[in-house]
Amino acid sequence: MTLSITLDTKARREGLVGEAAARPATWRSLLADREYRALWSAQAVSIAGDQLARVALTVLVFDRTGSPLLTAAVYAITYLPWVLGGPLLGGLADRLPRRTIMIGCNTASAVLIGAMAIPGMPLMALCVLLFLAVLLEPLFSSARSALIADVLPDDRYVLASALGNLTTQTGQVIGFAVGGIAVGTLGASPVLLIDAGTFLVSAGLLAIRVRRRPAATNGNGGSGLAGWRAQVVDGARLVFGDTRLRTLLILSWLAAYYVVPEGLAGPYVAEEMHGGSLGIGLVLAAQPAGVVVGGLVLSRLIPPPRRLALMVPLAAVALGPLVLIGLKPSLEISIALLVVAGLGASYQLVANATFVQTVTAGQRGQAYGLAAAGLIAGQGLGIVGAGAIALVFPPSAVIAGAGALGLVTLAAVSGAGRRVFASHPSPVVR
Repeated sequence: MTLSITLDTKARREGLVGEAAARPATWRSLLADREYRALWSAQAVSIAGDQLARVALTVLVFDRTGSPLLTAAVYAITYLPWVLGGPLLGGLADRLPRRTIMIGCNTASAVLIGAMAIPGMPLMALCVLLFLAVLLEPLFSSARSALIADVLPDDRYVLASALGNLTTQTGQVIGFAVGGIAVGTLGASPVLLIDAGTFLVSAGLLAIRVRRRPAATNGNGGSGLAGWRAQVVDGARLVFGDTRLRTLLILSWLAAYYVVPEGLAGPYVAEEMHGGSLGIGLVLAAQPAGVVVGGLVLSRLIPPPRRLALMVPLAAVALGPLVLIGLKPSLEISIALLVVAGLGASYQLVANATFVQTVTAGQRGQAYGLAAAGLIAGQGLGIVGAGAIALVFPPSAVIAGAGALGLVTLAAVSGAGRRVFASHPSPVVR
């Protein structure tokens, strides 16, 4: 099957697919938008606070229990709500005003995280509060992604996605580093209160700087449980029934294969490379570094029509270097291969942006929730499965096998050896 993706946009309908539409958006055109600046600032503040909270929670649970298993289990709770909340709650971002949802989620998160900071809070209560707080993330992210597409209905959305990825990666690095210092200096509970404060700051930015918009859909599918169920079913039919969306979804879910080096970084470096913590850290950082660089190049230097044509080749680049790790190269070459794989994995930026822009405004929240849930579930299963297989086979062989399986899946999706093309680019920036 040849991958052919056409965006049914205003630019296409008006025939604006010439030289102007072929030019990438600029940073100036992106940051000139007042609403987007508020959305981006709210994201940056929230991400930094979240990393502080993760460090504080890890320290808090370990101090109370002394159990690495319980500490890891509590941390793992942050993944499960995505699998549940994505498909079940994402549709609310279409049925309710998106700005209202984001402000409500931030406010509720501030209350929940603030409650976690209460001294002596039982461990079970901490887990429940954490689960509820993270359960709001899929709804918030669905609303945010759909709202940015409303604010930026053109190629600026792709650049905004790149900046969002860069902000997330940078925020994680800085947040974890500062979090360790902050928890050591202030203690876990005050740091959790700081995180609660960042949610309130984020809510304030959204309330003041982002204008009100009505809900994307009026809930024609009905109200109550029946209407909610109908929307979930309709969203699944849309995503899996449309060839374009299904192909983009599978391309995105290939992350389940190339996330394997992240899960096996420790045993791979320690057992096969005989390296230490520095080597493990470099292996973990290699792919994200490549993704950031590749995303910036794609969004800023590559014309929109060309980006779509590069998705499948880049996906192959994301997977191919993993196969070479099966040859057991040196640690330095392994890191270089993973950086190259990260450069290839930047195709996710285009796949995700194209997915959101292809879905109609009234179904973006539901579609995004389904896609995000599958992505997170696939990555979790990929890491767990790889870890189990690594009990029998060397980590390098498991990483290579994941890359090979990913290439087979990619060939089945895209049609090996066929030309990949896109009829129209993202709409022109006006």
